[in-house]
Amino acid sequence: MKLNFPIKLNRRAHPDAALVTAKEIAPHFELGSRGEALALEHLERAGYRMVAANFSLPIGRNTRDVIVTAEIDIVAYDGPTLCFIEVKTRASDEFAPPQVNVDWRKRRQIARAARGYRRMLGLMNAAYRYDVVTVVLPAETNEGSRVDLLKNFWTDEKLRKRNWYDNRWY
Repeated sequence: MKLNFPIKLNRRAHPDAALVTAKEIAPHFELGSRGEALALEHLERAGYRMVAANFSLPIGRNTRDVIVTAEIDIVAYDGPTLCFIEVKTRASDEFAPPQVNVDWRKRRQIARAARGYRRMLGLMNAAYRYDVVTVVLPAETNEGSRVDLLKNFWTDEKLRKRNWYDNRWY
């Protein structure tokens, strides 16, 4: 599929290149960008008001003391509720549905970035939730594609770390 618009790249990945043509994009990145475009259309039809796309924020450091950044694919409002939305696109759901790849680690990263977003904009007391949009694009065209919105896919309470001393066996 040939895209007619330039795509901005992450400056950390390509410090010399501001724009890249569609020919130079790997196929899985192209699939992901097509999926995000379909997800945005689907959310707008569902009544969501878009606030930001591909919002990234440093969330801490890893064990090697390297800064870890997390990205939220879409930030939008569904009525008064602020939604942090992860988009998962696959060419097929034959092996497993796309939402399976939103694992515990990914959920924690998104939750930490969402907390930073809310703190930055003074929205700590606002209602929020985490949604997932799954997109299955079987061919190079968008025909036969399936977009599903999974509202309230997880909550912050499910991400809390349990301390070992909480489970006493004596």
